[in-house]
Amino acid sequence: MAMRLRSRSGGDDLEIQHEINVPPFIDVILVLLIIFMVAAPLATVDIGINLPASTAPEQPRPDKPVFVTIKSDQSVAIGETIVEHAALPGALDAATNNHRDETIFIRADKSLSYGELMEVMNIMRDAGYLKLALVGLETPAIKP
Repeated sequence: MAMRLRSRSGGDDLEIQHEINVPPFIDVILVLLIIFMVAAPLATVDIGINLPASTAPEQPRPDKPVFVTIKSDQSVAIGETIVEHAALPGALDAATNNHRDETIFIRADKSLSYGELMEVMNIMRDAGYLKLALVGLETPAIKP
């Protein structure tokens, strides 16, 4: 609460002011708004790859999906962490908390060959991850 000092004739009484000082409040709100506007795009960092298009209908996504990304240079990332091919099973175990029945979403650059994609999928299959889903860009279905 804000207080205002007023000297009355001979008295030192303090009177309570019932007004909110609005300009500092607005300044704080504007600063918070700017912080959130800057921080929101940084929270959705992705690894940039060139995905192929698909006309399949969109499927529901789990709350916290595990993404394995294969870039055009054949480097593999789980989430946003680059891992070696040999360390892929251990990194998947850590990402899924050893739940091998969880669906793993694979995002592969469209410039990869089929053999390169299958190599990574075989590593995952050998590690016990059998539920694999391929991620692609959505395009409208072509009607005959």
